[in-house]
Amino acid sequence: MPHSSNLLAFALVSLGMVLTPGPNMVYLVSRSICQGRAAGLVSLAGVLAGFLFYMVCAALGVTALLLAVPLAYDAIRLAGAAYLLWLAWRAVRPGGHSPFEVRTLPVDGPRRLFLMGLLTNLLNPKIAVMYLSLLPQFIDPAQGSVLAQSLALGGTQIAVSMAVNALIVVSAASVARFLAERPGWAQLQRWLMGTVLAGLAVRMATEARR
Repeated sequence: MPHSSNLLAFALVSLGMVLTPGPNMVYLVSRSICQGRAAGLVSLAGVLAGFLFYMVCAALGVTALLLAVPLAYDAIRLAGAAYLLWLAWRAVRPGGHSPFEVRTLPVDGPRRLFLMGLLTNLLNPKIAVMYLSLLPQFIDPAQGSVLAQSLALGGTQIAVSMAVNALIVVSAASVARFLAERPGWAQLQRWLMGTVLAGLAVRMATEARR
């Protein structure tokens, strides 16, 4: 199992990333506002299935990589730090839009809602890069099986994402109205997330190789 400090740090990274606007959040919010909470939750189930797919693939790939090329850690660490900085810039750049802006979507059945949630996540480059570049930073071979640590960290990310996204789905309409009436809060949310992600990037870039 991962060290408790690594597990907590990865949970914080996962929280920062799930709160950063992206395709998943935009789709879930739009679907929840247009078609209701039940449709949003079915769509979320598809998104979570996509997370599970990436977790298994990344866990197996990370295991092979760290066993075969231990020095690849530094390259992955710097790539992950650069990616977090890019996400931080996207959060605070001028002209950014809130994912809670209402978008019109057609009414779909449960099967299509699930598949659209799955495809939205599978085609989301943020998720792929997160598992390939960020997850290895929190694995310590001295703590035991790399595969087991990868699955534990991935499970943590999925749990965090499920909890936050479920809360977003059930409160999307209320949050959308709140932010529409108070645009300053949307700006504050973006700067807060940008600051957190930038701080994590600096920590990752300056961390010595384990």
